[in-house]
Amino acid sequence: MSAETSAAPGLVTRRRLQFRAWRGTRPFWAGLFIMIGGFPIMYFPYANITIGHLTLAMSTTAGAGSLIIGVLLVVLGISLWFQKHIRTFAGVAAILLGLVSIPVSNFGGFIVGFLFALVGGAMAVAWAPGEPEAEPAAGNTPATDDAPQAADPDTTILKPVRDGTSGPNDLSGTSPANGANGRHSAG
Repeated sequence: MSAETSAAPGLVTRRRLQFRAWRGTRPFWAGLFIMIGGFPIMYFPYANITIGHLTLAMSTTAGAGSLIIGVLLVVLGISLWFQKHIRTFAGVAAILLGLVSIPVSNFGGFIVGFLFALVGGAMAVAWAPGEPEAEPAAGNTPATDDAPQAADPDTTILKPVRDGTSGPNDLSGTSPANGANGRHSAG
């Protein structure tokens, strides 16, 4: 194979491009940040640090609360990847769980988990799905000036709006055409 011959894309390249396309259609980074924020929140209350012969236990009375908050953050991060339509709920829930982790879980996993949960939640709330690029129709030509052009010619002309009450389909019986003078009749 010479240096000028291009090789066919391999399996790794194809999978990488498929992953990139999948990642681009959902709030991937928001979910990743939220999951990363959940791990220190649920780990530190159960961690034992050994310094020489001294064992330092980080256990708190709120260990179960820290575990629940961390697991919920990991689940919210995964659900953002696979159910992108819940991005607003998951983002707000991640922000609230991150805030609750400050008093419950060793200052939110020593601020690291708290910050990741906050940033990931904000990214999830701010994420919006992209619009696919529309190809121009064959008959449309781009404008030469910088003024915006209307896509629909009916929207450029103001037309009178009909209220629908004076037409033949008036079922309310309050039309002046019926002789009711706009009042309802009872009885």
